Amino acid sequence: MQLGMIGLGRMGGNIVRRLMKHGHTTVVYDKSEKAVADLAADGAAGAKALGDFVKKLTRPRTAWVMLPAGKITEETIEALARLMEQGDVIIDGGNTFWQDDVRRGKALKPRGIHYLDVGTSGGIWGIERGYCMMIGGEKAVVDRLDPIFKALGQGPQDVATGDQKMISNGAAPFEKTRRAL
Repeated sequence: MQLGMIGLGRMGGNIVRRLMKHGHTTVVYDKSEKAVADLAADGAAGAKALGDFVKKLTRPRTAWVMLPAGKITEETIEALARLMEQGDVIIDGGNTFWQDDVRRGKALKPRGIHYLDVGTSGGIWGIERGYCMMIGGEKAVVDRLDPIFKALGQGPQDVATGDQKMISNGAAPFEKTRRAL
């Protein structure tokens, strides 16, 4: 499955790397040409501009915006929406206030553009351990993109790896700690 990522900071870049590790294809865009070039060297398709980014995505397109909450996210989603078409999906994976996501979803619906709010946590360790995601949006769209979410989420192999690291550092695994509380 293909995903486009806008915002290649620590989390956005590592989300792309984890997806590629699980066999997905990616298109990447960021204001930092170096960030784009680094991921292109790892196998992603790099884009030099937002229009180029959208053209490189296969329909129905899925574009994930991983930027800080505020003006930059708002402007990027608005610009992206002008380039997207009916059936395409925009995902906000950042820390946007949920009511902004509800507003955006309602604004895009009449144009047939789907919108998902995917609050994502996992930091720089998510590439190895997986990400925790709170996914909001139309069930049919979420179901269609499930291979992406499964690749990003924690699986048994990730939890076991995390537990082993915690044990080797002298900390108790989460489950044992939780029971002790």
